[in-house]
Amino acid sequence: MIYTAGDILKVAKRLNNTRRHYLLVNPLQGKHLPTKPSAALEMMNALGVKVAEKFSSARLVIGFAETATAIGAVVAKNLSDECFYLQTTRENLSGEFVEFLEEHSHAPEQKLYAENLSELIKHTSEIIFVDDELSTGKTLLNIVSQLKNKFPALADKKICAASIINRLSEENISALTAENISCVYLVKLNQIFDVENISVTSASDVEPINKNILCSRINFSADPRRGVKIGEYFNQCASVGDFLNKLLRREKISGEVLILGTEEFMLPAIIAGRKLEENFSVVTHSTTRSPIGICKEKNYPIRSGFKLRSFYDAARITYIYNLKSYDAAVIVTNAENFSAGLEDLIAALSVHSVEKIFLLTIST
Repeated sequence: MIYTAGDILKVAKRLNNTRRHYLLVNPLQGKHLPTKPSAALEMMNALGVKVAEKFSSARLVIGFAETATAIGAVVAKNLSDECFYLQTTRENLSGEFVEFLEEHSHAPEQKLYAENLSELIKHTSEIIFVDDELSTGKTLLNIVSQLKNKFPALADKKICAASIINRLSEENISALTAENISCVYLVKLNQIFDVENISVTSASDVEPINKNILCSRINFSADPRRGVKIGEYFNQCASVGDFLNKLLRREKISGEVLILGTEEFMLPAIIAGRKLEENFSVVTHSTTRSPIGICKEKNYPIRSGFKLRSFYDAARITYIYNLKSYDAAVIVTNAENFSAGLEDLIAALSVHSVEKIFLLTIST
């Protein structure tokens, strides 16, 4: 399928970000806006096919947190089940990491797990970096520079910058080319976005609700923040869908089901949601660290939102946008101490009269 800007681009206004005032919101990505899991995967697979056509030998794919974690995984799956997938993270984890900056972001500090990276680089001739949008390429150059200093073998590898949207100027492209980086993308854009005249408000606060909901747990051996073989990871995500199919049937759920991921943990909700589509009407998206302005004007993408304590850090604010009433909602998370975040998310769902709420915790 050929995608256009009209398919994958809506422009919103960021809150409290002096570096970049706008945010490009992709209605098919399953992040900020609810979408059908099959539609999200179709778009991500379209990018994966293009990457595989040009870089078929790549066996290492790195996806940027938080919005490209699922896209990166799908790109890796298009290369080979044996392809190694690693996502960057903003979470505080133990181990050896390479740190770098995504300077325009609301949360600029990122890091990449590095304990096995030398061997992974050694055993591939091509490396794919995946983001939802490339605007200047500065983030990519930051991490490539850090990695080349630490892993000199990277200098001999072909590098691909894969993205849904590419907004690089000729000057930006020249800077990437100088580092042996070429680009693959779905849509090329050149326009400048002006959101100064859009009047927005911030997301609403919630009154936390401590409600008894049905909680389940599944163990994963794979954690993409520390690296996974992508075939194994997809199989484990699909097992979530099989589990939830049985659960929702047992609970006699009908109507539309929402399956929610949490922050960087997007892919399991999307893959499981696609399995649920065999028997239910399903949409998916996830909580996010992005503070986006709310506006009721026609064609503005973010029309409602709630502030939530993070599932991963109760002192951190996250958001959920464009909720509505669903017959049931399923929260899929790999967080460990999430009671505060869960109370807030239950409250946000309850505002929209979502009474049947299920929690599935993935342990790694």
